[in-house]
Amino acid sequence: MDLVDFARGPALKAAFIIFILGIVWRIVNVLLLRHKRILSEPRRSVPVALLAGLKGTGSRSWPHPEFIKRTVTGEALGYSYHIGLFIVILLFAPHIIFFGSFIGARWPALPNSVVTIFAVITITLFVAVLARRLGHPVLRHLSNFDDFFSWFVVALLLVTGLMATAHVGAPYHTILGLHILSFDLLLIWYPFGKLMHAFYIFPTRAVDGYVMTRKGAPS
Repeated sequence: MDLVDFARGPALKAAFIIFILGIVWRIVNVLLLRHKRILSEPRRSVPVALLAGLKGTGSRSWPHPEFIKRTVTGEALGYSYHIGLFIVILLFAPHIIFFGSFIGARWPALPNSVVTIFAVITITLFVAVLARRLGHPVLRHLSNFDDFFSWFVVALLLVTGLMATAHVGAPYHTILGLHILSFDLLLIWYPFGKLMHAFYIFPTRAVDGYVMTRKGAPS
């Protein structure tokens, strides 16, 4: 068994098991948390509050005008590299084939050259995000191991993927194996780090909007 066979065989299966069990464990933990009862009289009906909750998932995804001058750099970097990750991960032909083998579906891919350009841009944005975190006194103070290791795991996946595409750094078979292993590492770490925010971000914003509206506050 060579490196690629190990990475996409036993290692990938173990990583998927840890990923699924970890996700379920985190979500169940949230659902089992003791929630403080709302004792105040509802100011809005349940349907209105639910609608406001759905609206909140969008309205809270964009900075308020009062704060945009201070947060514009972070907002621009955040949205840009998330868009880049979406394109690189989900619109690259080999990735579509890989994910399609699990879910039984395929979708159109962008040309490889276009995805490569976006990969380079995304890696550059990642470096800028790290530099901003290290150079900003408040962000540096708030950052912990989770922030830096989560950054490293995603950056490693991008770098090894770009190296495999460009056939640089080592024989292609070796780089491909390292790229798949980096994906395995991402799956293993995902449920236990801040990358888990992808599962929390929209439901929590919806719940927050619902609760605030029921209390009579704007969502």
